[in-house]
Amino acid sequence: MPPVFSVTSDQLSVWMVAFLWPFVRMLALIGTAPVFSEAAVPRSAKVGLAALLSIVITPALGAMPSVPLVSAGGAWILIQQVLIGVAMGFSMRMVFAIVQAAGEYAGLQMGLSFASFFDPTSGGNTMVLARLLNVMAMLIFLAIDGHLMLITTLVESFHTLPIADAPLAAGGWLLLVAAGSQIVSGGLMLALPLIAALLTLNLALGIMNRVSPQFSIFAVGFPITLLAGMGMLQMLMQYIAPFLEPRFAAGFASTLQFLQGLRP
Repeated sequence: MPPVFSVTSDQLSVWMVAFLWPFVRMLALIGTAPVFSEAAVPRSAKVGLAALLSIVITPALGAMPSVPLVSAGGAWILIQQVLIGVAMGFSMRMVFAIVQAAGEYAGLQMGLSFASFFDPTSGGNTMVLARLLNVMAMLIFLAIDGHLMLITTLVESFHTLPIADAPLAAGGWLLLVAAGSQIVSGGLMLALPLIAALLTLNLALGIMNRVSPQFSIFAVGFPITLLAGMGMLQMLMQYIAPFLEPRFAAGFASTLQFLQGLRP
């Protein structure tokens, strides 16, 4: 007589806990991380990727907290995993926010503030130049295997900050808030050459208008500024990748520091 395979309710609860809590952290990260969270990626693909990673990674995580899934402690652990995953994705999005900020600054100087469209990723209107630079940043991120490094950081997060019912420390959140200041400074650093060139050009056009009042600055100023901005942008394209690569590395490092700061 073949052996009968039986599963008790306690075993089923342990299996569900071992799968669900890592799955929630992974899904929260995939739902907010760059590239993975794009609207072009189907939701079924995001859920399937999180489930696949959870099935692969869960056996190497060790024992989970002995907290019932349907309880106040289980709900608290679930909320913690959501917060951790969202914060990890947000910390990596800061690098892309630097690129978008640079596009906004450069677009304003080039006179492209009116050229905007709805961006489903940010949920609002975005300048065309900012969207273009954001797409380039995504391609650079994929070219340097940033998506694989992001998954590696996700796996390391379970060893740096294991799943537990202990409250999270406040130091990690302070590090995340402090890292937000790099968005403005990094965006200005990336767009500074183009902004400086366009400001010099506008100063020259203003002097020409004062020297020759017949010179219609409003008729020729916009096309000259736009063409000069496009030329400067083409010259700066080759420097975007060397500028972003150390920022991506710093983003992964700050993510691990953020996780260490959350350890109780």
